Amino acid sequence: MGSFAGGGVPPSCENRAVDMDSAILWRVAVVQAAAVAALSVLLALIFSHGFFTSWGWLVGPLAWMACAWLTARVVGLPEAPVLARAVGAGVVSALFVLIGLHWLGAIVAIAIFAAWCATLPRSFRAGGS
Repeated sequence: MGSFAGGGVPPSCENRAVDMDSAILWRVAVVQAAAVAALSVLLALIFSHGFFTSWGWLVGPLAWMACAWLTARVVGLPEAPVLARAVGAGVVSALFVLIGLHWLGAIVAIAIFAAWCATLPRSFRAGGS
């Protein structure tokens, strides 16, 4: 069996833990949940249920992305990587919508979104070292 320079396991085979910032996770989760809840209430007051039946497929994802952008701004994270994570979490949410569990999907998406944002490299975070 061959040996690697410096001995041990090659870097590509090391067991790497994900660096997750719990403060970012909770801040993102709270801000996103508050933004989604507030915007949902506002839209429900403005539009009838029929509007969402016809246009929810468009309004829902746009609202989710707007809330994610706001979350990035409030928490102090860069918009582009946060919005990319919002798209991924939104896909998961859409799967719940397809099986008739819209609000459960939103909760799961917020949790996934917050966890993914909490793994942003420190260099991306405001004031990161």
